[in-house]
Amino acid sequence: MPDAHATPTTDEIVACYSGLARAALAGATPHDGGDSGECGDSCFGAAAYQAEDQVPEAALRASLGCGNPLAVAELHPGETVLDLGSGGGLDVLLSARRVGPTGTAYGLDASDDMLTLARANAAQAGADNARFLRGHIDDIPLPAASVDVIISNCVINLATDKARVLAEAFRVLRPGGRFGVSDIIADPGLDPSERAAAEQHIGCAASTLTAEEYRRELHAAGFTGITITPTADTGDGLHAAIVQAAKPAG
Repeated sequence: MPDAHATPTTDEIVACYSGLARAALAGATPHDGGDSGECGDSCFGAAAYQAEDQVPEAALRASLGCGNPLAVAELHPGETVLDLGSGGGLDVLLSARRVGPTGTAYGLDASDDMLTLARANAAQAGADNARFLRGHIDDIPLPAASVDVIISNCVINLATDKARVLAEAFRVLRPGGRFGVSDIIADPGLDPSERAAAEQHIGCAASTLTAEEYRRELHAAGFTGITITPTADTGDGLHAAIVQAAKPAG
């Protein structure tokens, strides 16, 4: 990237993760760029999934998240779940297993290489109820009120227009639908340059929100029952967090 502290563009993010997908397809383990200036940090990667088994090794290798949103998603058989920024498909495959053959797990990603990797992983896992869609998380290619649960793992913080992302999430959720994501949040005391430097240091964050800013954006989109729970300190004033909310049932 031309400026180590500049917020990466959508095209730069997609290009970065496409490269990581190609590495995973070739049998390598994607690694973080961190202070090198390269985008794409594994953050905690597959560490949050150590208790999971029967998942394709390539899906674990390509896990680039900051937590495990399924730990709080409470998925039920027959539900439809959507993973925003599904990458190599790990969370989609685990979701597909939980919702069972009567449910559907969608993964949405803008990288053709990640989609290729995810579909290969789904085929290896025999996940017939996993579906992978190409598109951007601020323009979800699904009908309104078609999804029971939205999950995401360290992706929403990368979006430049988070208000639009959350509005789209609200649109596709059915009344009473649930929103549960892992993401990166910033301490409120960081100035813009400190926040940008911290994001560059951990690599998998960009344009992060504070917990209060995140709460305001969710509320503006129409969500209720909002909780934001920090789960780990990533350093320099940034934290991994679980963000939960719901679409009103009425």
